[in-house]
Amino acid sequence: MPILNVNMIKGRTLEQKREMVKEVTDSIAKTLNCDKEAVRILINEIDKEDISVGGVLRADKEA
Repeated sequence: MPILNVNMIKGRTLEQKREMVKEVTDSIAKTLNCDKEAVRILINEIDKEDISVGGVLRADKEA
């Protein structure tokens, strides 16, 4: 049973997440030759304040 962890910044719509899991599930099932029902995807949404790039928080880069 493939289990995927997807980390993304908060803010995507429910529809975007639906489309992403559908496309990823289709690809994994095809590539690994398994049933779609066997594919598990865990979505972890992360606040911008919890991500840093080059020593600067993402939240500060947008300020």
